[in-house]
Order: sequence, then C-alpha cells, then structure tokens
Amino acid sequence: MIDYLDAFYSGLLNILPLTDHGTDAFIALLLGVAIGFVVGILPGLGGAVTLALMLPFTFGMDPTQAFAFLLGANAVTATTGDITSVLFGVPGEGISAATIVDGHPMAKNGEAGRALGAALMSSLVGAIFGALMLAIAIPIIRPLVLLIASPEFFMLAILGITFVAALSGGNMFKGLTIGGFGLGLAMIGLDPIQGIPRYTLEPLLGQKESLFLWDGINFVAITVGLFAIPEIIDLGVKGTGIAERASDKLGGVTEGVKDTFRHWALVLRCSALGTYIGILPGLGGGPAQWMAYAHAVQSAEDKSRFGKGAVEGVLGPGAANNSKEGGSLIPTIAFGIPGSLSMAVLLGAFIIQGLVPGPNMLDPNLPVRPDAAALGEFVPTGLELTFSFVWVLIISNIITVAVAFLFLGQLARITEIRGALIIPFILLLVYLGGFTVANRPQDLALVIIFGVLGWLMVKYDWPRPPMLLGLVLGRLAENRLFISTQIHGDFGWIDRPGVIIIGVIILVSLFFPSWQERRQRRRLRNADSHQPAPGAPIDGDF
Repeated sequence: MIDYLDAFYSGLLNILPLTDHGTDAFIALLLGVAIGFVVGILPGLGGAVTLALMLPFTFGMDPTQAFAFLLGANAVTATTGDITSVLFGVPGEGISAATIVDGHPMAKNGEAGRALGAALMSSLVGAIFGALMLAIAIPIIRPLVLLIASPEFFMLAILGITFVAALSGGNMFKGLTIGGFGLGLAMIGLDPIQGIPRYTLEPLLGQKESLFLWDGINFVAITVGLFAIPEIIDLGVKGTGIAERASDKLGGVTEGVKDTFRHWALVLRCSALGTYIGILPGLGGGPAQWMAYAHAVQSAEDKSRFGKGAVEGVLGPGAANNSKEGGSLIPTIAFGIPGSLSMAVLLGAFIIQGLVPGPNMLDPNLPVRPDAAALGEFVPTGLELTFSFVWVLIISNIITVAVAFLFLGQLARITEIRGALIIPFILLLVYLGGFTVANRPQDLALVIIFGVLGWLMVKYDWPRPPMLLGLVLGRLAENRLFISTQIHGDFGWIDRPGVIIIGVIILVSLFFPSWQERRQRRRLRNADSHQPAPGAPIDGDF
C-alpha cells in the first residue's frame, strides 16, 4: 500500500513544474490542452483524429512528457465539444450529440450561460471521477474486465436500446418506430460476418457511387443533419438570434455550476455509468452519453421537460462523456486492449516509447524503460507513469474548465447575434462536421437528406434521439450476438450470471417507468378526491 501511495504522489510531482522533467511535462500538457481546446470546438475531428495527428511529435519525448501531451489534448476535446453543441446544435464530436437535445433548447430559451456552466462543471466532475476510478481500479482491474464477455456486451446493447422508451417524448409508438429505423441504418455497410455489402443501394446509385456506404452511415453526418439543419431553417424563418429571449450571460453560468451540485446524485451516477462503459472495449463515448441521458430522463419525476431545455439532460451526458476517458484507460493500460478508438491510437504512443501495456505498467519498482535509466535519463516506474495519467486527466480538465469560464459570458452572447449574420458560420461548422470525418463529399449529401428528415420530424413532433441510439448500438448488438451464438450455441449463453443480472435490469428499466407513472396518477386522483367541493365549508370556517 505504501508503494501505491508513493507512486501516486510521485506521479503528481512528475507533471508539475517543480523539477526540470516536471516542467517539461507540464509545458507539454499545456500545449496539448491548447490543441485539444481548439479541436474540440471544431466539429467532426475529435480526440482520435487529434491523437493520430500528434503522434509524430512525441518522438524524442520522455514517456511522461509524451503522454502528458497526448492525454492533455484528448481529455479536453470531449469537454469543449459541448460548447458548439449547446450554442449552435452542432456537435464538436459525434460523442457530444446527446448534449444537443436539451443544451441547445436551453440556449434558445436564453439560458446558454446556464447550459454551458452545467456542461463544463459536470464534465469536470466526471473527468475527476473517471480519473480516480482509474487510480482505484489499478489493483483490482483484471477480474472486473474478464467478467465481461460477448453475451454480456450484447445484453448491455439491448439495455441501451430499451432506453428508447425514455427518449420517446411520451409517444412510445413514435419512439419505437424511429428507434427501429436507427437500427436499420446500423445494418448498412459490409456484413461483419460474411463480408458482403448490404443495403448499400448499388442498384440505385451504381457500384462505384455506393462504395462510400460500405463503411456504414457516417454518424456525425446524421447527427449534424438531424439537429443542425432544422435549427438553421428555424433561424432563417424567424430572422432573430438563436436565443428567443435575452441571454442570461454570466449569471446563468453560475447557476449552471450550482445545478451540478444541486443534482449531485445524478452527476455521480452518470459519471459511474460513463466510467464503466469506458472500461468495456468497443462501446465508447456515444453509448455512454446516450445511456446517461436516458438515465437522466428515466430518473426524473417530470419527463415532459426533456427535449425542451431540462438542465438534467445536460448534466448526465456531460458527466458520462468525460468519466469514460478514465474508464477507457483501464483496459488499455492493464491489458493493451483499447477501451475506445482514441485509446487504440494511444497504443501507438506506447510503441513509440518502447512500452508494453500490462503488468509492467502496474509495477511500483520496475522502470518502464531500463535502457533510458542506464543513459542517465529520467524514467519513472510503471506505476508512477500510470498514476501520472490520472493526474494529467484531472489537471488538464481543471485548466480547460477554468479557461472556458473566463469566456463563457462572451460565448453566451453569441446566441443574441442576428440569424443572418451567424447562419454562414453555422453552415461552415456543418460542412466541417459532415466532411472532415472521412473527407467524402457524399457525406454532405447525407447531411442534407437527414437535415430535411430532421426538419420534418420537428414539424410533425417525432422524436430524434431514438434514431441515434439505434444507430449507435445496432451494429454492436449484432456483432456480439453472432459471437455469443458461435461460442456458446444458440441459447447456451442465456444462463450466464452476468446475462441474467443485466436481463433483470432490462426488465426493471422497461416496467419501472410505467409503474412510476401509474403511481403518480393514483396520487393525483387521491389528491383530487380530497379536495372540497365548490362552496363546501372547510376547516376553520364558522
């Protein structure tokens, strides 16, 4: 235990400007944070692309400096991605899409500052929670990861899909229909089992023109189309700014910070959910955000506020989006199994630095690079380097949120700018979001198609979030079901303890909301029955 505490303290000193090597690492961290801050605001790039572009610059750096640079950038892209989601309805990253659902309506209601304050503070709490879970999980991670296999992954995907009920806006039929359409979209592309294209519209588009669909539907293009295009049309029709009322400016930012602590239980629950989903390889930030948003809806007493500007709909996804970063580092460090796409790129940095994920990264006595120590260079032990990851996540998010708060009052005022002036800028963000993920002009056509669909859905009151949820989880569920049946037989995996536990949770999540609604209706009827009739005497009348 003493070794762990000593490594925890040394990991902090190694990235603070108190020594020569600590100063170098801290400067690298600040540079990474600055890059990540800008990239997070630009739609369509995200943490994985940022890490891939920055990997070559880590040659010649020592391990602490290299990972401070990379993790500092990756940690803040999720935080700053919420800014454009709230202000313009355009996600800075695909995984920031859930923040749009209530964050942008808050901006339209003149509460942009409050939404940004809530998003940033919940992100900070989630990042610290995920980092601390990484520190705590280091001694116990192996049994936790090995407990989850393909059957449990499949059941987790089904659990997420059942949240369609919570995202349906009170109309289950519409929610299930749109969620099913999202599942259908997830089937487009190469069949992961047989490797043949399916639903790629070759008879309609031709073989050459349909090749872009072989990789599946671009999630960012659909998100931008569904949420940003209807807002642009609405802005153009109204001729006013994004905010329909005067913006709350800085006072609202303070209120958003207070909201984080008013709803502290929700923020912690969603942080825990994001951390656990981050631990599970192959899920990533999209499912974490949508599951957290659905949990926020399910756990609220008044569900009718969601989609119209409920601050809980910002707090839940914000916390989960950042806590998953600490969670995804756990299997990456312990087993060399990337917990997300960003962590897969980060493994390249391990190769560049000559490090091997696994037991060496958890050893409090073994230097990560004995050859560097022989040359007189500073080199930490494996456990010290791992704990420096924890501190990088915490410090980089604190710096990011502190800097963002300096400008939130000015950012909130953007929502008051006349629509004719701001629409060209939003269109530029839409272009970046639709095109830069895969650099395909066909994705811009998808933005337009789903933009028209999104506008029709808004006009006729059809919920949009279930479509994204089905798209995010559909392919994951299909892959894991196939693997489960191949290993365990058609139904041989159903009696696994993890499957049974998740199955019970699914049943509870399906029936608890309806039971809660019936109980609330019964309470209202009882309250009405005890109201005195008009003109009847009440206690105290003489």
